[in-house]
Amino acid sequence: MEEILLKFIPNVLNNQAELISSLKETLLMVSIAGGISLAIGTILGTFLVVSKEGGILENKIINNILDKIVNTFRSIPFIILLGALIPVTRLIVGTSIGTSGAIVPLIFGTVPFFSRQIETALCEVDRGLIEAAQSMGSGPWEIIFRVYLKESLGGIIRGIIITFVSLIGLSAMAGSIGGGGLGDFAIRYGYQKYQLDVTYVTIIILLILVSIVQTLGNIWIKKISH
Repeated sequence: MEEILLKFIPNVLNNQAELISSLKETLLMVSIAGGISLAIGTILGTFLVVSKEGGILENKIINNILDKIVNTFRSIPFIILLGALIPVTRLIVGTSIGTSGAIVPLIFGTVPFFSRQIETALCEVDRGLIEAAQSMGSGPWEIIFRVYLKESLGGIIRGIIITFVSLIGLSAMAGSIGGGGLGDFAIRYGYQKYQLDVTYVTIIILLILVSIVQTLGNIWIKKISH
């Protein structure tokens, strides 16, 4: 078995310790950036819905500001955002390279995307349920938690799945500027040194990570559907 592996993926075996370290860095980036992005994105997406015209907390000024902020960051390609946020990243974490340096731009790139996922999920909630809650004397915050977030849970979970799949890809892209993780590993060995076996193995690992996220998400959706 070892002879077969040496024949097809010699460079991977020679750098397997670094590959494992890079995988851990990717998982760390995705988990930290994902957790923070989900929290901020949920708040932002919810306010986009409740503050719009006819919303339970209607405020056109706040809605317009939030909408423009989200649209601005969503329109910037992530590779450009990585470079543009270098001063901000250094200010927040003290460095713009490595795992820590990649987390900040990953959050900035993911929050607008996930906030739109939340907005879409909440907008699908039956308006009749909201009106019924209002007629029973429920306040805005009670409606947000007991109607909007509860009734749109399936859509929110789907948004989480899509977001984490996207985040895995973005974390790999962060490697192009020394962001660490599998992307950095693949670029340094697979691209710069033309070690194609490193590139292919990295792709396979990323596909496995995406499949795991998708599978866990589908299980989660099935559980709440019963």
